[in-house]
Amino acid sequence: DKAREVMTARKGLEEAQALASSGDAEMAELAQMEIEDIKERLPDLEQEMQVLLLPKDVDDAANIVLEVRAGTGGDEAALFAGDLYRMYTRYAQTMGWKVEVVDASEGDAGGYKEIVANIAGDGVFGHMKWESGVHRVQRVPATETQGRIHTSAATVAVLPAPENVEIEVKPEDIRIDTMRSSGAGGQHV
Repeated sequence: DKAREVMTARKGLEEAQALASSGDAEMAELAQMEIEDIKERLPDLEQEMQVLLLPKDVDDAANIVLEVRAGTGGDEAALFAGDLYRMYTRYAQTMGWKVEVVDASEGDAGGYKEIVANIAGDGVFGHMKWESGVHRVQRVPATETQGRIHTSAATVAVLPAPENVEIEVKPEDIRIDTMRSSGAGGQHV
């Protein structure tokens, strides 16, 4: 349907350009208005078409492991990392996803030096995969007494949750070696 829409718009543009170059001034004026309208819509239509042609990521439906780590900025970075984590958990709650904290290291003035959480739900990785990267904030922090603006950063990693893989180790595949040495101590033992 989108391809037909793009082709129809392109054909309409060609027809309008042909009418604009005809000798009739009134028709040329109408055609020029139509050309402007189509030229305004066509890039958006072509962009939508390109997005539809992109292959789907196989992990889009997967659950995720979310890691938020404070970067440069000391206590303010830990506060910023805490703000980011709260933002992501509130978003997960509005989407109906389940959030489970795996590991957390709290900052001295609040927030987190690092926090790792599992987020489970429908299409979590597809929604969150673009959040990975370094996030930066410039603000007057609560820890600042003189009102100066500080720049702080936090790193966010969004990874698809690993699938449980069952491994079978057969007893005949195991080899146990026991060795002893004699002589002087140190590297010879």
